[in-house]
Formats: sequence, C-alpha cells, structure tokens
Amino acid sequence: MTPEEEKKVLASSPVGTWVVMATYGVIFVVTWLAMYGLFLSRGPVH
Repeated sequence: MTPEEEKKVLASSPVGTWVVMATYGVIFVVTWLAMYGLFLSRGPVH
C-alpha cells in the first residue's frame, strides 16, 4: 500500500464499523421486542 492510499484509508470514515454496530442494534431491538411479547406482556408471575 502506498503512503497516499494509506492516508486516504485513514482519513475515510469507518463504514464497516457502523454497519456492524447498526446490525447489532437492530438484532438487540428485535430480540427485546420478541422477549417483551413473549414474557413481559403477560404480567407478573402467579
């Protein structure tokens, strides 16, 4: 990798990191909603 290419890569935004963070965020929200729908919406334990 040339020094020019290295500077270009270091100056660009970390797109892959944002994609991974957004993917995990969506997975956590969907999982939380599924758990809420299955368990928490039924009320306290009897």
